[in-house]
Amino acid sequence: MEHGSLTDSRNSTFSLMDEDHTLANSVRFLLNKDPRVEFCGYSIPHPSENKVNIRVQTTGDSAKDVLKESFQDLILVCQHVRSTFEKSVADFKSTPSHQEMNGA
Repeated sequence: MEHGSLTDSRNSTFSLMDEDHTLANSVRFLLNKDPRVEFCGYSIPHPSENKVNIRVQTTGDSAKDVLKESFQDLILVCQHVRSTFEKSVADFKSTPSHQEMNGA
């Protein structure tokens, strides 16, 4: 859900249900690196609620569009981390010292 002005799309607060610090802090980090973002922060209204509020203020672009792009960037980052991890595991398993430890 988006809470913002109907006339100014540069500033909005987005409420994300069933999310916590994991997603909110990751997207906040990426948003704060974006030169179009003047301010970004998040809050969790109450510990018993699975809800995150993310505030985005931009220099001119739509806050909704910038947030969507940051989610796409986060997907790319996660894909990179996963592929790097999987490659490292495969490389480790193919080393002679690992094979000796497992009796191969």
